[in-house]
Amino acid sequence: MGRLGGIARHERSRSAIETLQRVSVTRASGVAGDKSGVIRPGGKGRRQISLIEAESWDAALADLPAGPDAALPWHVRRANLLVQGIRLPREAGKIIAIGESLRIEVTCECDPCSRMDKIFPGLKAALLPDWRGGVLGRVLTDGDIAIGDVVRIEQ
Repeated sequence: MGRLGGIARHERSRSAIETLQRVSVTRASGVAGDKSGVIRPGGKGRRQISLIEAESWDAALADLPAGPDAALPWHVRRANLLVQGIRLPREAGKIIAIGESLRIEVTCECDPCSRMDKIFPGLKAALLPDWRGGVLGRVLTDGDIAIGDVVRIEQ
């Protein structure tokens, strides 16, 4: 088991990131107030919510030319949730449970884009190995979550 270490959202593409202590996550809208959460008519919701491991983020920073001194906060990755102490599944269809009721189905790897190099040169390459950029998912069951909640992988 791991813990939820961070929550973030952004209202529009390229808008500022807002970090939160708690949030509602629903099948209808993903992370409340986040631009990616609402599934368009006919859409599959493959990119409804994004998660990244704290350990993978730290490994990526260590691989940057500046090393760990880069000291970039995790949310510049633009992921919604930061998990700590647990390895996220590296295959579609696995279920991530957070808190009492939130369930997220992993849909695919969250490939880092060229915007990462605008944040810090070399960040995109540092996030490429071993799914360091995180995972994308679809919300299966609604839940209210808060930093510190238990995170587990369900079989």
